[in-house]
Amino acid sequence: MKTIKNIYLKVVALAAIAIAFAMPAKAQLSDNGYANIDWQFNAPLSNNFADKASGWGMNVEGGYFVTPNIGLGLFLNYHSNHEYVGRQTFQMGNGEVTTDQQHTIFQLPFGAAARYQWNRGGTFQPYISAKLGAEYAKIRSNFSMLEARENSWGFYASPEIGFNIFPWAYGPGLHVALYYSYGTNKADVLHYNVDGLSNLGFRVGVSF
Repeated sequence: MKTIKNIYLKVVALAAIAIAFAMPAKAQLSDNGYANIDWQFNAPLSNNFADKASGWGMNVEGGYFVTPNIGLGLFLNYHSNHEYVGRQTFQMGNGEVTTDQQHTIFQLPFGAAARYQWNRGGTFQPYISAKLGAEYAKIRSNFSMLEARENSWGFYASPEIGFNIFPWAYGPGLHVALYYSYGTNKADVLHYNVDGLSNLGFRVGVSF
């Protein structure tokens, strides 16, 4: 948990530095380029391992408009969800273990993104987008002095709706988005089975 917090703080610091350097820049990277850096909140759906909503996530995306309204780019984000499991007895190997647990699911999807954006160049710019790629996931249970975990790779898909607001002619704007994501990742940790990772969440950040 401490390691995750340290990583999160480092990413936030790097994002703050990037924003500071971008402040004098034009509202958008170029006439055809776009980018956003976001804080991310999500709630897992149909997940019996770590189903507590959390704000331990960030998202980075950038691309280029190949037509006046259609943009193509790349994305990367990460998220961690946690759940405390009270003391219970379960089978482990040839014996039984009685303990409480701390469950964690760490997700790291990345890949290609496409968006359709309206009112480019205006103050309010709504859009719809789709992300496709791969997702790395780490499913982990910590108990007593032990850890059980499994790393998993899967296919990732995520539709998204959102908007950018550029209130000034120069400087970054505000980015807000609502998204659903699904990864085909599978894992078996202790007596738990994970078959697919789906999430519903939102992002708030800066756009360029």
